[in-house]
Parts: sequence; structure tokens; C-alpha cells
Amino acid sequence: MTEARGSTGRNGAYPPGTPCWVSLMVHGMAATQEFYGALFGWEFQPGPQPLGPYVRALLDGREVAGIGQLSPDRHLPIAWTPYFASDDVDLTAETVRHCGGTVGVGPLDAGEAGRLAIASDPAGAVFGIWQAAAHLGTGITGVPGTPAWDELLTYDTENIAKFYETAFGYDEEPVPSADSDHVTLHINGRPVAGIHGLGPALPRDRGAHWLTYFEAADTDEAVNRVIELGGHVVKPPHDTPQGRMATVADPEGAVFALVHLEQAER
Repeated sequence: MTEARGSTGRNGAYPPGTPCWVSLMVHGMAATQEFYGALFGWEFQPGPQPLGPYVRALLDGREVAGIGQLSPDRHLPIAWTPYFASDDVDLTAETVRHCGGTVGVGPLDAGEAGRLAIASDPAGAVFGIWQAAAHLGTGITGVPGTPAWDELLTYDTENIAKFYETAFGYDEEPVPSADSDHVTLHINGRPVAGIHGLGPALPRDRGAHWLTYFEAADTDEAVNRVIELGGHVVKPPHDTPQGRMATVADPEGAVFALVHLEQAER
């Protein structure tokens, strides 16, 4: 988990297949900015707007995430969407279609920032594809308030892992566990994302979905802050081999995870 973000390739770009950005589409942009600004210390500046009003969240002056405005007539699930780097978004989108996925938006240009598509895998989990130009992606990692990991929660890993391996060139490594269907996706020998098969425990109201983890200085304090700011707890803080984690939701219902990664694991 600790190596997934922060490693860029030539010219500072993320290697293809690496999670490079995360974005959230909401109805109340002002309230959402207030929530995440108070929780993570983010500040905001306007970003490219091919799909409507959009801002980029900054931490210490560097970009960490995007927040966009949904039109009032669009009743889509409010959810964080990870974007995976690609050298050719059109080719990746075509591969997604050939492998049984769906491309719902694009490919299209996001001004001078880059080129994007929004797709879903065969089980319905939504993700983005990003071909960088001026905007390379997340500019700071490894500190509180930054994306730390992306985990796909789905019914089972076998067929879905093959989809992502074909689309993005991942290598797959099972996570040893007697009671868990769990694999880690690798690029160039480095873990970049996970897939967790939940079987019947997969929430029916959400279906298959990607879950973004944000780093927290103190998971318990961050959870309390979420509650104070009008969010709620989905899964209370608990200890794991990777660190102390919790799953929460913002006031519009976007679910995300908080994790405090131990210094010894970095």
C-alpha cells in the first residue's frame, strides 16, 4: 500500500496503469469544498471544465484531487473516482470495450491539462483513464490529506483482475489469507492497487466500486472530525497490518477510507 503513489516515470509522468488522480462529482460544490478543506486542509483553484464547473484541491500548493459539479438533473452516485495513467487514452478505452467494459464519457480533451475517459469494468465499477499533458496528476503524496491507495471492492477477483491486467498491463499477486479473496495489482514490480472479492458481502446498494484511501495523521481524530463536519462512519477505526483504517462518507454520501500508515512501513 505504501508504494502505490508518489513514484513517477520519465518527465515526471506516472507510469501507465498507476493511479495518478482522484476526482469527485457532487451537487453542492461549495459545501463539499468546505468539508474537505476543514478535514484535510485543502485549498482550491479552478481547473479545466470540459464537463462543467471543476476545481482542483491543493495541499501545500500542490494538486491532490479534483471536485466537479453535477448538473441538477443528473442523479448519479456520488463517489470518488480513481484515474489510471495511460500513454494513449483512446487505445486504452478501446481495450476496455473489447474486454467487456463500458466507456461512458470520452475520450475527450480536458483543455491543455490532458485527455480523459471515464469507464466501468464488467462488474460496473467506475474508473477514469488519464493521458497527461500539462497536468501530470497528484503532485504530493505520503502526508496527511493525500491519496494513499485505491482498492476495488467487487464480487470476486478472478475475472475482474484479468480485465484490469489486459486493460492496463498489471501483474497480479494474490494476498495470502485463508478467508479472503484478495489480489494486488503491480506495475514494474511495484504494488499500485488492490482488488478485494467480497462475494455475498458486497453491498447491494453500491455494487462493485473503487474505494480511495486518504492518509490521516490520526485515524480516530479524523473520523471524529468527519462526524463534526456532517459526515458519517461506515466502518469504525480498526487496526490492520498496513495501519489504522476507517471507512467514512462525506455529507453528500461519497464513501472514502482513512488510513494512518506507520512510519516504519514507509
